[in-house]
Amino acid sequence: MIDTHSHIYLSDFDEDRSEVINRAKAVGLEKILLPNVDEETFDAMHQLEEQNDGFCYAMMGIHPTSIKSNYQELLAQAKQHINERPYIAIGEIGIDLYWDKTFRAEQMKAFEEQILWAKELNLPIVIHCRDAFPEVFEVLEKQLDDKLMGVFHSFTGDEEQAKRILSYNAFMIGINGVVTFKNTHLREVVKEIPLNKLVLETDAPYLAPVPKRGRRNEPAYIERVAETIAMVHNVGIDEVKQQTTINAKSLFAL
Repeated sequence: MIDTHSHIYLSDFDEDRSEVINRAKAVGLEKILLPNVDEETFDAMHQLEEQNDGFCYAMMGIHPTSIKSNYQELLAQAKQHINERPYIAIGEIGIDLYWDKTFRAEQMKAFEEQILWAKELNLPIVIHCRDAFPEVFEVLEKQLDDKLMGVFHSFTGDEEQAKRILSYNAFMIGINGVVTFKNTHLREVVKEIPLNKLVLETDAPYLAPVPKRGRRNEPAYIERVAETIAMVHNVGIDEVKQQTTINAKSLFAL
């Protein structure tokens, strides 16, 4: 399996990061992909990748909740890193209007600018979308062409939104612990998404799957996500592991 979205460079893991990585390897994880948050996470993310070369892979981008009036300065810092070294994706980028709608326009502009980087570099984008599907679709569809590819991370949308994403040829849908939650509608939606369009993720330390819900999430728990997808699709867990790994390797050119 591949955890396509994990923040294990955050301070939540400072006490036991190497154990967390060992547990991930023990359940069969081959790789962990690291999305950036903002300027405060550059160093920790790069350091983790360096210490786990060939297992952890860094992305570069600025998370939408970090986009404020000074967003151009932040983007300039991210772009400087991109100019200096390779990354596997531009992420985590997107639009989040759940907490605050103040910087909606800035978020849309920053999202589009980072999409342009990805197209220029032939890299996938990793999209964070919360309470913002209309805005995300508006920006994406303006830039949609043969060069644009990516994943909607932590997807919790409905069937219509999933269909719209699947109409974009080179996009995947990232599923994490939310699919295991008791009252989620997500299992019904996942049932309608072909296995060759799904990738596994944890979003650790957030969104731990049942029965760990409410505790710190970690990559080893990804197996619960794979189990739930297998149950929903009525296939064996090995088929889910195999197909989602193929999907991740293809999207991120691993």
